[in-house]
Amino acid sequence: MPTASSMATSGRLLALLSLLQVRRDWPGDLLAQRLGVSERTVRRDIDRLRGLGYPVRTARGPDGGYRLAAGSDLPPLLFDDEQAIALAVALRIAVATGAGIQEGAARALATVRQVLPSRLRQRVDALEVAAVETVGRHATPQVDTEVLLALSAAIRSTEELRFDYQSPTSPDEPRPPRRVQPHHLVVRSGRWYLVGWDPQRSDWRIYRADRMTPRIPNGPRFTPRQVPGGDVAAFLSARFKGSESENTWPCRGEVVLDLPAAQVVPFAADGVVEELGPTRTRLLLGSWSWSALAATLARFDAEIRVIGPDPLREAFAQLARRAQRAADSTSG
Repeated sequence: MPTASSMATSGRLLALLSLLQVRRDWPGDLLAQRLGVSERTVRRDIDRLRGLGYPVRTARGPDGGYRLAAGSDLPPLLFDDEQAIALAVALRIAVATGAGIQEGAARALATVRQVLPSRLRQRVDALEVAAVETVGRHATPQVDTEVLLALSAAIRSTEELRFDYQSPTSPDEPRPPRRVQPHHLVVRSGRWYLVGWDPQRSDWRIYRADRMTPRIPNGPRFTPRQVPGGDVAAFLSARFKGSESENTWPCRGEVVLDLPAAQVVPFAADGVVEELGPTRTRLLLGSWSWSALAATLARFDAEIRVIGPDPLREAFAQLARRAQRAADSTSG
């Protein structure tokens, strides 16, 4: 049975290893100060880490210290609770990203899960990523891991979730708490979303997880229902396209641009690009409104010929009239 002294030493080694992973170089006196021990104890702990296979190098001289170098072999890994949960969350996301590393990430997650303490294993098991879709890159707000774990726990236990939600237009305005029957936790373009059924509105709702603050305790249990169509990824994609059911844009148009296809592809998003010649390209693109589609196509610095349909032509005409009024306007 481990003694209190050995447990204290193990905890200190874990803290020392975490510090060495944070920054490149650590002076010995600063490590001793952070750990609350003497420099002699730090030297002994460094030797213990080396004995476990960690390549800790020593720099001599007045500015010397310690550095955790890259080793040729993978030594035993030590993680604190926060690091272990972060690693498991990252691996679970990697399994669902479709980035070509699903098999390796799944095996790594299974390995990590086996060595987790039961208290952490239960929390990690509660985190289920239902779907992942990447449609672009943008600044991604951070989501507290505890929030994700709380949402996942409510999904697994089929308990109604009570939470505060920060409005994007008036973040400081107090609002009554909301409640929803949570069904899926989804990652889309680097952002976390909760898909759930709102019993008060009798409709499906999508919430940004970074704007949610769960309340304790959860509400009553509920009987899970199926999202429309049965595919949460397609459902979420359809909602972001302004559709209630089908995963297609409500407004789709076709044009010919006087541009090479190579200059169109980077800005075509999920559109269909067809090369018609060295300087002509056919583009089939969708949007949530005809005005938005015309404005999107107008971003291309080139002549545009509308193939169809007529509502797109009308949207271009309206956009031209607005642009002319803006050009004729004067300041003040």
